[in-house]
Amino acid sequence: MTGAPPCAPPDFAPRQPVLRLPALACDCHAHILGPASRYAYSPERIYTPPDCLLPAYREMLATLGVGRAVLVQPSVYGTDNTVLLGALREGGAAFRGVAVVGDAPGEAHLEALHAAGVRGVRVNVVDVREGQGTLPAARLRDLATRIAPLGWHLELLAHVDAYPDLDRDLGDLPVDLVFGHLGYLRTDKGLAAPGFRALLRLASAGRAWVKLTGPYRISTQPMPHGDVTAFAHALLEHAPDRIVWGSDWPHVMVKGAMPNDGDLADMLAAWVPDEALRRRVLVENPARLYGFP
Repeated sequence: MTGAPPCAPPDFAPRQPVLRLPALACDCHAHILGPASRYAYSPERIYTPPDCLLPAYREMLATLGVGRAVLVQPSVYGTDNTVLLGALREGGAAFRGVAVVGDAPGEAHLEALHAAGVRGVRVNVVDVREGQGTLPAARLRDLATRIAPLGWHLELLAHVDAYPDLDRDLGDLPVDLVFGHLGYLRTDKGLAAPGFRALLRLASAGRAWVKLTGPYRISTQPMPHGDVTAFAHALLEHAPDRIVWGSDWPHVMVKGAMPNDGDLADMLAAWVPDEALRRRVLVENPARLYGFP
């Protein structure tokens, strides 16, 4: 897409957070981008990111004290997972991936992705929504059936407030669902938003996972985005074994001042104040979801 607006780069000088993260903490949501001189972005992209490469990301992880990572295929590459797979090869056993695939992916293709460290498929339903409360149910069901033998999950980029019947529409799929950005609804929609309540039901029934990621995507307040805390607490109250955390590096959807990753990590002190529960969110839950030993 000609004219896709450029994104600001992340703060490449992350500071060590005040909060000490447990050993084997996992960043469950990050993207590797570029170099653009080598890997072309999709012409249908809605933004143009700067180069955000694996060495800079690994430096950020080391500064925060994070030992494991999950890389998610960004929309700017469409179904071309080349950059993702290269990063997984270099990252080794401490990395897992979530890919994007086309319609009707073949068994051999999925098995090759699994061998590379992929453990889920991402589907963007933000832009393909046909109307209020409409999901691409047939495609999601087909994908779920294809990936179920591998033990994968479906990760949906979706504004849950648009889908008040989310639990009824998707609760019987043969795979787990994963939702990013605490459900991706603006905080002014409120905890009582029907779609958020549906998400809580899905998670508490053991059918969905939710990522504590991207507070700047949903908050109506500046850093440290205090209005997000109540949503994190509600999710943890309903499904403490189904919540994970991620940095959302390199923060391509930030519209204001670029946050430092140390500041973002320190939000965990308010979101998950109990140390034992924080270990569950950062270590134990990701190990189960992504198959870390």
